[in-house]
Amino acid sequence: MKRTKRLTPRLLTALQPMQGPYLRAPEEGGHRGDFLIASYNIHKCVGSDGRFDPGRIAEVIAEIDPDVIALQEADKRFGRRDGLLDMEAIEKRTGLVPASVSTLASGHGWHGNALLYRSGAITGVERLKLPGAEPRGAIIVDLELEASPLRIIAAHLGLLRHSRKRQLQAIKAQVKTDGPPTLILGDLNEWRIGDRSSLLTLDPHFGPVGAPVPSFPAQFPVFALDRVLSSPGGLVTRIEAHDSPLARVASDHLPIKATIDLARITSGNGQFPRDPAL
Repeated sequence: MKRTKRLTPRLLTALQPMQGPYLRAPEEGGHRGDFLIASYNIHKCVGSDGRFDPGRIAEVIAEIDPDVIALQEADKRFGRRDGLLDMEAIEKRTGLVPASVSTLASGHGWHGNALLYRSGAITGVERLKLPGAEPRGAIIVDLELEASPLRIIAAHLGLLRHSRKRQLQAIKAQVKTDGPPTLILGDLNEWRIGDRSSLLTLDPHFGPVGAPVPSFPAQFPVFALDRVLSSPGGLVTRIEAHDSPLARVASDHLPIKATIDLARITSGNGQFPRDPAL
């Protein structure tokens, strides 16, 4: 969805600390993560040049080479919610297969949210209708990995801050404190930081929300609309935008990618060590 926020010099100055990847070093004696998860608003396969080209989106996904990727705006918005990508070609090229989240045989996702994964077994899928002025939704996918179960909540939140707060409350209600490690990812449409951010709704289970990574607009990214958040904290060891020449033109968003430290999940008798702050 197009946004017309004016990039004034004052706003650009305020956003300067958001530039570059967010990198949190692992704890001393720990391990770097070895599981790559990504999120990508593909803008219905319409690039920043105004051209519809699903093949470019597939190539960007291949560039990222993720273990799991959440896609937003993966289906047509009006009429039949048909999928816009050639999933068979993507699977052949990357090894990624789509999770069965659509209610239509011809669709990829739920309210445009789709999920592709490389390995593991899906043990559960839920479709969550989100409140707000616009029709929005999220998918909840339980993935059984060799190392550990992982719950993934992929969403595309609304443009209105009040709606986002209600939507995040609905998502937060799906998270169990004694459940498996959980990720929330997608286009959360929140560029604000500090006390005005609707992401504070996720505290304490997904707080602090971490440093934002600019991903929009793709050709000059200054707004951190796309996020990967974890519960408990510390699961994400690195997050950055995938900034390639093709990614800058294939969609109006850059994809973001995050490294997940699976070694921490399995430490301590198979239980993820809870952050004392949570």
